[in-house]
Amino acid sequence: MTILHVAVPSLTLALKASGTGVLWIIDMYPLVMASLLIPMGTLADRIGHRRMLITGLCIFALGSVLAAFSPNVGFLIGTRALMAVGAAMVMPCTLAIVRQAFENDRERAIALGLWGTVASAGAAIGPLVGGALLEHFWWGSVFLVNVPVMLIVLPLVYAYSPRSSTHGNGDWTLRQALVLMLGIMASVYALKSAFKVGSSAYVTGAAFGLGILMLGGFVHKQLHASRPMLDLTLFSNPAIAAGVAMGFIVMGALAGVELMLAQELQFVLGRTPLEAGIFLLPLMLASAVGGPLAGLALRLIGLRLIASLSLMVSSASLAALAFSSLHAEGVSIVVLLAALGLSLSFGWTASSVAIMSNTPIEKAGSAGALEATSYDLGAGLGITAFGILLASTYQRTIRLPGDLPADIVETAGQSIGETMIAAKALGADSARELVLAGQAAFGASHSVVLLWAAALIGGLGVIIWFMLRDQERH
Repeated sequence: MTILHVAVPSLTLALKASGTGVLWIIDMYPLVMASLLIPMGTLADRIGHRRMLITGLCIFALGSVLAAFSPNVGFLIGTRALMAVGAAMVMPCTLAIVRQAFENDRERAIALGLWGTVASAGAAIGPLVGGALLEHFWWGSVFLVNVPVMLIVLPLVYAYSPRSSTHGNGDWTLRQALVLMLGIMASVYALKSAFKVGSSAYVTGAAFGLGILMLGGFVHKQLHASRPMLDLTLFSNPAIAAGVAMGFIVMGALAGVELMLAQELQFVLGRTPLEAGIFLLPLMLASAVGGPLAGLALRLIGLRLIASLSLMVSSASLAALAFSSLHAEGVSIVVLLAALGLSLSFGWTASSVAIMSNTPIEKAGSAGALEATSYDLGAGLGITAFGILLASTYQRTIRLPGDLPADIVETAGQSIGETMIAAKALGADSARELVLAGQAAFGASHSVVLLWAAALIGGLGVIIWFMLRDQERH
């Protein structure tokens, strides 16, 4: 999900993608995945997690190959959706297998900490791997790299994943799955178009109405079904509700912030993709360390303190980064990125333990889907929300040179990517002037995005403290 972030400038120029097109390329994956996780999790509980896991890995590999050779923006968006279908089949099964394999609370907390390490370190290492690939290959390599990984993972899953699992009795129908998927997608489309300049108010209203109708119908069905696809009574447990909220907000803020940093490092500071990935290396290393430590700390300190404290440290790190210049190569930036990675890794593990340790074993797939949904829907909406915030700040801040042709003026101030594309069509002096204007505007947007992320995560930390006031140590 994050390996694509450092490739955004490259594919923006190669495919001549607009700012809106870039947002759809990035968040089509988490949004489609989020809309399918709950249906896939319930289906996996019924047909078996091993079978679903293997099928999903194959679909993901196929989607990766097609994405790597996309000829245009529309095709890339479609192949990202196909990758998301495979990922939605995989994610709930990984958590369900961990839940069923470890009955002991302490062992399960450590196992989920290791799972969280892979998730957070994977998210952090994505920009580094992407940067290294883009030093030597074209932008499609960030998708093609998935194929050898799948070729290694598939035989291991076939050989070592449990051949039997505890089966749930949740109802699963294609109609319910489609209703949920359409509801989520229509609602997100409405949110996107509501803030897009020149969008139709009628189309936006219709999409929002359809989304609310579909989601309302799905919730009504689940509340009155004898065997619901998604057992909404899980939310009556404060720990599960808190875990879902943490996953949603933290991933949303992190995805939006990381995308912004990757673009700033390359477009504004002139770093190569590899240099941008190396810049984020402290975040990656701290994330890798945090998961196992969090599993041990949860047993000693308790879920409530770990969850709240990790969020507050993340908030403080983001706020400090908002007032720091990325031009600086000092120790302070390294320390802040490391603190952010470590605290977020603790937060992810706390979120996972809160959800999976308070869920009946026969509903492990559904709970895993619920957790993964909070991550991916949060990432998708976070990219949308922070992308809109970044674009609006950029458009208000940029001061375009007065001698630009009329056709370039219309698009050059919409996003940093479109500014760079427009500069390629100008002479040397005019291009340099436009690029400098774009870099100045994007740099000014840096603090706004980071402060909003800090406020969201800090506010959530306070809320979580009160939600988990009766939570026992795990």
